Amino acid sequence: MIDLPVLTSDPRNIKGDSKRPDWLRVKLPTGENYKHVRSLVDNYKLHTICESGNCPNMGECWGAGTATFMILGNVCTRGCSFCAVQTGRPQEYDQDEPRRVAEAIKLMQVKHAVITSVNRDELKDRGAEIWYQTVVKVKELSPTTTIETLIPDVKANWDALIRMISAGQEVVSHNMETVPSLYKRVRPQARYERSLEQIKRTKDYGKRTKSGVMVGLGETKAEMLQIMDDLRAHGCDVLTIGQYLQPTKMHHPVIEYVHPEVFAFYKEEGEKRGFSFVESGALVRSSYHSERHL
Repeated sequence: MIDLPVLTSDPRNIKGDSKRPDWLRVKLPTGENYKHVRSLVDNYKLHTICESGNCPNMGECWGAGTATFMILGNVCTRGCSFCAVQTGRPQEYDQDEPRRVAEAIKLMQVKHAVITSVNRDELKDRGAEIWYQTVVKVKELSPTTTIETLIPDVKANWDALIRMISAGQEVVSHNMETVPSLYKRVRPQARYERSLEQIKRTKDYGKRTKSGVMVGLGETKAEMLQIMDDLRAHGCDVLTIGQYLQPTKMHHPVIEYVHPEVFAFYKEEGEKRGFSFVESGALVRSSYHSERHL
């Protein structure tokens, strides 16, 4: 039996998408580094998950001269109820994108780059070739830059998975997003066991593996502990846990604003289970402080 945390202060676990608590306030983007990254993203006609996903840490990360690049366009074939990225039929398939991403990373002098993408279920290879070429090109132009790739669900196309992860990146991440009982509402086109198998196959290939989970969607603490056990059983090395924030009123509501003491509890429990690194906090996102996850 595991003792769940008893909060010593006002829990403020607000039900429903009510006023955000103080611990979720962030500063507006500002500063010369932010402007520099902004100009590079615009000039090279790149997409970032920072913008497309309405990330609350964009000001901090861009101010530090880092960004998470999103390849294969900015229209996703999935319709997840938590995600701010546009859903539809993608038209863009830019074979020059790997070069432009690599040149931007070189100009930014990034020491650790994070690359992600939308789901491209309509493509036979799920976009694996663009993934492969992007990582290869980044390594070619910036050989000392380490890379994390946050890859989508390949829908059991394991040949595509191997192509995606064989280009030389140091970390491969695939987000579980939520607990299995919420998949039909939150991630309807995904399968919990399939994502676990994708992580296991990535680990078996020899990569450092990582996954992210959101809280505040209606999950229980017991379910969170179970997903930790499942991830460890499938070879996941690094875990990130963050607060879900509703992008628009059309998206899944926030069921609970989780207290920082609960995030501390999850971090402790994750470390007990043997994750090499657990990043757990209200503003944590998949690529937040990703350079530490090496």
